[in-house]
Amino acid sequence: MRIGLLGTGPWARMAHAPALSAHPELDFAGVWGRRPDAAKDLADEHGTRAYDDVDALLADVDAVAVALPPDVQADLAARAARAGRHLLLDKPLATTVEQGRAVVDAVRETGVASVVFFTSRFLAEIEAWIGEQAGVEGWFTGRAEWLGSVFTSESPFADSPWRREKGALWDVGPHALSVLLPVLGEVSAVAAAAHGPGDTVHLVLRHTGGASSTLTLSLTAPPGAAGAGVELRGASGVVRAPESSEGVGPAMIRAADALLTAARTGRPHPCDAAFALRVTEILTEAEALLER
Repeated sequence: MRIGLLGTGPWARMAHAPALSAHPELDFAGVWGRRPDAAKDLADEHGTRAYDDVDALLADVDAVAVALPPDVQADLAARAARAGRHLLLDKPLATTVEQGRAVVDAVRETGVASVVFFTSRFLAEIEAWIGEQAGVEGWFTGRAEWLGSVFTSESPFADSPWRREKGALWDVGPHALSVLLPVLGEVSAVAAAAHGPGDTVHLVLRHTGGASSTLTLSLTAPPGAAGAGVELRGASGVVRAPESSEGVGPAMIRAADALLTAARTGRPHPCDAAFALRVTEILTEAEALLER
């Protein structure tokens, strides 16, 4: 499969480009970015071609990987899907329900495959743990903490305009939801939302199966307090998600594997654009509560 990369920022350089270049079943065909000089640098680094015109890249590939801000990603993803290109996207899919739905509609109309890179869902140990816990009945509560220090340490993502605007809710909230939803089930309501220090937010969710969950999300935690964890409590006791020993590279390669499989079989992946749209809907509901 010939695949192109849209985006040239830190995440494209750190995760997408190395994985696309290393994957044995992908032909990394080119890079397009909003900064042509950065696209050329990244393309040269991986021995591929830089494109000045995004439509020219779309004409030359079977699929695209997108590492762009969510509002930019959503519009280009819908455009690529309408051109018949499979999609390897990043979270969040979009920051409005309308933009996210446009991507899903384009995917459904054209029948292309879509996979959204919720990192934890493609880490082997976490993926296995989620599958195991999803088969257990009687969960009572869940608790997810995703505390980053993006804005309180020297992070390559600290100057990201969309992260500055949307904060932890939209940046790490999708990670927490991607782990809780397949275990506890669909969210029936965002029961409460409150601000904490910095960009920290606390959410309380109700799930259709009867369980409730709480989320604590932050990009402004002190470096010593940063970390992520998920705990479940129910009839079978208390379990905690394992810490993964894998890095982002193997996870991204596994996401590319998932896209190849979905494209070949026509069977949607659990982390497809439709799942990512549901995450966007939940975050939008939470944001509305916070703004009140």
